[in-house]
Amino acid sequence: MTFPRTALLLGLASLAGTRAPAQTPRDTTPALIHAGRLFDSEHGTFRSSVDILVRRGRIDSVGASIALPPGAREIDLRRYTVLPGLIDAHTHLLNLVSPKVGDVMEGLRQNTMEGTPLRALHGAARARTYLAAGITTVRDLGNSGQFGDVALRNAIRDGSVDGPRMVVSGPGLSPIGGQYPGLQQGFMSVAADEYRIVHNPDDAADAVRENVTLGADVIKIYSNNTPNRGTFSAEELRAIVGAARRMGVRVAAHATDDAAVWRAADAGVNSIEHGYELGDSTLALMARKGVMLVATDIDTLSGIQYMKQAGRPEEIAGMLSFLESERSRLRRAVKAGVTIAAGSDNYIDMGWPQGYSSRRVLFAYIQSGMTPVQVLQAATINDARLLGLENRIGVIKRGAVADIIAVDGDPIADFTAMERVAFVMKDGTVYAGR
Repeated sequence: MTFPRTALLLGLASLAGTRAPAQTPRDTTPALIHAGRLFDSEHGTFRSSVDILVRRGRIDSVGASIALPPGAREIDLRRYTVLPGLIDAHTHLLNLVSPKVGDVMEGLRQNTMEGTPLRALHGAARARTYLAAGITTVRDLGNSGQFGDVALRNAIRDGSVDGPRMVVSGPGLSPIGGQYPGLQQGFMSVAADEYRIVHNPDDAADAVRENVTLGADVIKIYSNNTPNRGTFSAEELRAIVGAARRMGVRVAAHATDDAAVWRAADAGVNSIEHGYELGDSTLALMARKGVMLVATDIDTLSGIQYMKQAGRPEEIAGMLSFLESERSRLRRAVKAGVTIAAGSDNYIDMGWPQGYSSRRVLFAYIQSGMTPVQVLQAATINDARLLGLENRIGVIKRGAVADIIAVDGDPIADFTAMERVAFVMKDGTVYAGR
């Protein structure tokens, strides 16, 4: 029997227009968790002696003294502080750079010599370290070749690989050259293998449609493509934001200097990534338009480790001075009313598991003067809202996904408790702990 060609094409078109389903929980046994202290991310408070009933990967109920259902297992976390699974809103799982070699040369090597399939396999190994760190969701923003991040997301989603839930961008939209300075004209295709190079406003809108069609959940753009000198025009930025809204996805804008941040925020992006140079008027604009700042900062321990890994211990003092300037701008952002979302941008090989390195961003925020509650909200409910997944992740309440972690200690009294992750559940499946 010959299958009609028209029916086949219609079937493929239907599949292409359908988003992949949420991951089916591997463990469908009901679980009753006894929490000693529970972080309520919506209200920024802690509750004592709370039970959480989990069924089929979702939180069924939260309250005191919930009866154990028949056939359910009990998980005793009475000695611990229980929180929603952490979220990192700026990762690069398919990219890991040696400080001794540098971003550009390592990026070119990965692009031209490692290739997307091998990078995706390396990313799969790194993904497990995020779960171990208590990070159950990431927003992965490019530097993944041609949609290698989409492949890894799908492999995690279908259960082939253990890792955090991934919200992915595909290739970042960039002015010519991407972030590869010095490319000669005959080699510009190398940048096009890693970035979606945009040439004008119409092409910018096309790029959004292409990425979403090929599996992107979010659009990553380079308002300025440092270390190159390119920038997007206001018209190109508006075309990107308009197309993204029509496609139902959000826009994350890499922007490092004040002018690039202003243009992106004025165009209506959802988040500014990095924002190292921010004037007071730009902060006021971001606060007024509800544009979040994903502050990809470095804590003192990581800064020192970076210089050691780079073989430049004599430059540690300079690094610490730079970090203090970062902290000043973050304090000004908080004071201006800008919502802070947690994101590490960790792609540096610190000699530590990548998930551990990514979690260190929380300590950078503490060192900038944010309170422990503000930091925990940045890494849970604020990130969930940024991703458009509020009420699903970043909270522990009825109907939310069962992403639950526990740490040994009280992070309010001693924030180093966040390093002592004793239990990790994602989608109702336990990956670490009892």
